[in-house]
Amino acid sequence: MSTAIIDYGAGNLRSVEKALLSLGETPVITGVPEEILSADRIILPGVGAFGDAMEHLRQRGLDQVIRQAAGENIPFLGICLGLQLLFERSEEAPGTEGLGILKGEILRIPQAPGLKIPHMGWNDLTFNHSGRLFAEIPEHTYVYFVHSYYLKAADEAIVTASTHYSTWIHASVEQGNVFACQFHPEKSGKWGLKLLENFIRIQRGEEGKEGPGC
Repeated sequence: MSTAIIDYGAGNLRSVEKALLSLGETPVITGVPEEILSADRIILPGVGAFGDAMEHLRQRGLDQVIRQAAGENIPFLGICLGLQLLFERSEEAPGTEGLGILKGEILRIPQAPGLKIPHMGWNDLTFNHSGRLFAEIPEHTYVYFVHSYYLKAADEAIVTASTHYSTWIHASVEQGNVFACQFHPEKSGKWGLKLLENFIRIQRGEEGKEGPGC
């Protein structure tokens, strides 16, 4: 069983790789379409700007690879900017189309007294409904965020966890074989590793199967 970490010229590749290695996985960091599509599961990490990341993906033809993977029921996990890129658009890059695999938009976190932007630090999760990534993870677990923009999903039925920082933030989503989280599981201690372990356990072609309740 193999996990492909998509290399598109930016992203927290090594920290994700290190976390997977600690779980006994043998991840492959790659930007080669054939290697990505032949993997048992795929992770799209990300740091930086929405527009630049989409440009890198398009230049390498990886936008189409990701859409193909989503359509072939390969378990797919977007992390941080990797979550945002799965959606239609972002206020960070007006006029730039996202991957559009999931419906919704990325908005700037509104200013609020006493809160700094970017949001950097630990926040707890409120579970919206059962999600396979959160099997055996307790509600109100604290996870690590680094972001200035947040997801507002068009369909709240895909939102599995939220957090509050100035506004309610859709922190994790699940639709079929596509999963994503705004926070960094690879930097979120034992519960972040548990989330990655849960993702590893999801098998190719398992679209829509229910996992244990949260």
